[in-house]
Order: sequence, then C-alpha cells, then structure tokens
Amino acid sequence: MTHKYPRADQFVASTHQVENQPTALENYNLYLADKALRKAVEREGASWAYSDLIAFGELAGKADSIEQGFQANKYQPELRTHDRYGHRIDLIDFHPTYHQLMSTAIEHGLHASPWSEPKLGAHVARAAKYYLHTQVEASHGCPITMTFASIPALRHQPDLFKEWGPKITARQYDPRNIPHTEKSAVTIGMAMTEKQGGSDVRLNSTRAYPIDKEGSGQTYELVGHKWFVSAPMCDAFLVLAQTASGLSCFLVPRWRPDGSKNPIQIQQLKQKMGNAANASSETELRGALGWMVGQEGKGVRTIIEMVATTRYDCMIGSSSGMRQAVVQAIHHASHREAFGAKLSEQPLMQNLLADLAIESEAAMTYMMRIARAMDNQDDEHEKLLSRIATPIGKYWICKRTPNHAYEAMEVIGGSGVMENHIMPRLFRESPVNAIWEGSGNIQCIDVLRAIEKQPEVLDVYFAELQRAQGADKRLDQFIMRLKSEFTDRNMLQYRARSITDNMAVGLQAALLVQHASTDVADAFCASRLAANAGLNYGTLPTGLNCAAIVERASPADAQ
Repeated sequence: MTHKYPRADQFVASTHQVENQPTALENYNLYLADKALRKAVEREGASWAYSDLIAFGELAGKADSIEQGFQANKYQPELRTHDRYGHRIDLIDFHPTYHQLMSTAIEHGLHASPWSEPKLGAHVARAAKYYLHTQVEASHGCPITMTFASIPALRHQPDLFKEWGPKITARQYDPRNIPHTEKSAVTIGMAMTEKQGGSDVRLNSTRAYPIDKEGSGQTYELVGHKWFVSAPMCDAFLVLAQTASGLSCFLVPRWRPDGSKNPIQIQQLKQKMGNAANASSETELRGALGWMVGQEGKGVRTIIEMVATTRYDCMIGSSSGMRQAVVQAIHHASHREAFGAKLSEQPLMQNLLADLAIESEAAMTYMMRIARAMDNQDDEHEKLLSRIATPIGKYWICKRTPNHAYEAMEVIGGSGVMENHIMPRLFRESPVNAIWEGSGNIQCIDVLRAIEKQPEVLDVYFAELQRAQGADKRLDQFIMRLKSEFTDRNMLQYRARSITDNMAVGLQAALLVQHASTDVADAFCASRLAANAGLNYGTLPTGLNCAAIVERASPADAQ
C-alpha cells in the first residue's frame, strides 16, 4: 500500500497577521514634531537658528541615528590597562557608534557654540540642539557637557585658556590616544570627588606638589585618587587637589608635554545601571603633571562655574528624556486599540498622557528660560535668576524624570520592557542626572546658600513670578503661600526640599501661564498648585481639555 505524504512546505502555515501594533517611531523630524520647543526657541531669542534646528531635528529622527544609540549602549566600553607587552596604556575601547554620536555632537557645536560663536540666543539654540540630540542617546552627553562647561573655569587662567581654548571649541572630534600638542581638537573631563568625601570636596586628600614655582599657572605633580572620573578618554581634566593654601584647581592632561604618558591610572570602570555608553572610572594620580588654574586655595571657586554649567545640562538632559518618553507613549497609544477604541482616545489614558505631556512641557519651558538667562549674564536680573533657578530646576526636573519614564513605559506595556525598545534605556538613564553634579539634598542646600549669600536672588525669583500675576487665581494664591515660607526662618534646612519643590512648581506655572497654550497652563495649575495635588501621574482633575494637550505633544505631524 502506497502512502502519500504532504510536502514539507505544506506543513508551514501562517498562524496570524500582525495587527494592532504601532510602527517604530523613526524617520521623523524631532524639532518639527515639538510645537512647544519651536515656540520656546523663538520666544527666548534664537529664531535665527530655525533652519539649522529643522535640519538637526531631521538628522536626530533618522532611523540610522536612532540605531546608533542602541548600538552604543549594547556594546559598552571596555578597559585595557596594559598592552600585550605589559606596558601601562589605560585605554578604553568604545563601539564605533559612540564615536559617531560624539562626532555629530561636536560637529554641530553642542560642546562649545555659545563660546565660539557668541551672540544673542546662542545658549538657547545650543540648548535646543542638545535637547534633540540627547533624545537619541544621552550617555555620550557627559563628555560633551564637561567640554562645554570647562571654558568658564579655564578663563580663570588666561595663559592656559589661550593654548587650550581654540582646541576645545574646534568643531572636530579627534578620539586618538595621542598628546594634545599633536591635536587640533580636544575634549575635557572633570575629577572632583573622592571615596572619603563625595560631594564634600573639602575632605579631598589628593595633594599637589609644586615642581618649581608655586601659584597660578605653575606646574605641579598630583598624588591621590578620584572616585568618579567620567569619560576618562578626554584629553585633559579639571582636578581638585590640596596645596599648602588649601583646595586648588588643576588642568591635568592625559599626556605630558614631552610626549610621555601622564601617570593617570584607571583602576576600573564603574558598572552602572544606566549611562552605559559612557565610561566612568576610578583613577589614581601617581605624580600626574598639572597646571594650577586660578588662585591657589580657591579651587572650588574656580571650578564652580563648570559645576553650575554641568548642572544646567543635567536639566536639559532630563527634560530631553521626558520628551522622548512622552512621544513614545503617545505614539504607541495613538496606534493601538483596546476595548473597541484607540488607547489615546480613552478618557483614563488621555488623563495619563496629558499629565505626562504637561510635565514634559513644563520642564522644557523652564530650562529654555534659563538658557535665555545664560545668554544675558550682563543683565543683573538674568544673572541672579540663573544663580537660583539652576539648582532649583536641576533638583526638580531631574527628580521628576524617573517616575515619568516608568509611567510612559507602562503605557507601552510589555513591549516597553523589551531591550529592543528605547524605554528600558530611558528608564535606566532617568535617575542619573538627579545624582550627577550634586544630588537632591545638595541642590536644595545650594538654593538656601544662594539666598543667604545674596538675598536679592529671592527678590529676582519672585519678580519673575510676578510677571504672571493676575493670569490665574490659583497661581496668585500659590505665590502668596510660597512667600510665607520665607517669613518662617525656623528649620529652613529641614524644610529645604518642600521649599525647593514649591519654588520649582511656582516658576514652571508662571512660565506656562505666560507662554503655553491655555489648555496646558490650566491643567498644570489645576493639578500642581493645589495643596492636595495628586502625587501620581494620571490624576488630573476633571474639566480639562486632555485631548488637546495630547495632540499638542504628539509627534504625528512630523512623520
């Protein structure tokens, strides 16, 4: 009896068609998709950058650019302390996509454009670009930020600035492991904290010994350790070390001027939960050569401008993470149906998406206002505003980001937990900026310190709020309650977090009332200014136009 069996290909059956799944959010213009950002750029004084930002937004949204972020984090940096012959090399290998991201950032001036091309709105335009670029990949922003922030500190030492300044501001990326004297472009890092002190740099034990003369601009040898040195492949680092006159600041290159390796030895790379594409290390300085920057014994004063600038970039980075999280959530919900309707059209989901959207817009609006202040440091009001609003914003915006990222991930559901989606990376990155450059308590104490040393900063802060007076009764009442916080001098430090919380929300509300859509401003004031404001996202009160808020934040029009 002959049996007939079906061919092998007849066993292959299609089980189903993939439906009701959104496409990947790519090949769209990140700048054109962001209505609120476009208005902020114009309002804060950088309308001249419109064409450049459109081009950059298109580049940032390309599938190839987005893939670079995935690859740079998948293939993380690796440390090689010695070569095959036993020579100390202290070299870190990065995936090529990391270098591509660095090249993009530097070629577009994210590391230095306000210094190399100073003009009205330069900080605003740079902030907008940085905001777009770090939505693609945030980790490599660390060396970009430190290079950007090094200029104000190095200006304290004109002779060093004359030599290093043109190489720092050059729009070229040169990752080669060679002396800075053989390069036309360099990057700069920072090494402040030590094991025993952390944020309390007064406890630093690293010492600097003069080679010949003492004082500003002179050469020293540094002996000690540093607990966190991010981007150790930078060409030089601003380092704090003790001298006979106290804590001082030094510029320490990776190579000595004679072409020999400077003994900055990398002990290990940090195994971080996020910020994976960026190398962070523990190092030892075994007689490393460096030049004193600024006045001896005034190292904190010298480096503080660098710290303030990096704190500002933390604010941009967290705002950027919020924006990317909310557009991912809205994109998913707009292309996914459940229970008979699109998710984005269902009331409870609209509540949540709108809440995430107003948090994102409030963060961006705040940081862009501070960018304008940075562009106008010759104006006393703007200078004082940036002094107090930077630690307030760094504290609040960075603090709000982790829960924001989580809620956006939950909107997407199981797919949002998968490593081939950007949400896990956004979530792991979300706590970093709150900890980097001084954690929450440090920022709150800095706010109090600013008020104590310069009481006029508080006057400037409330003057900024008064610009919105009469626009919303809830805000007017909130400002009155906030002013009363400062009449009670009892236990100010104990209450520093609640005070800083309210200062952040107050300024965000004042800015949104003046500049955002009526729907966004109304929702923010209704949900954030009440004494019993909801602690969780998705708890907006009734009577708000959530659909309009979601539509305003949607990336749909730019695909």
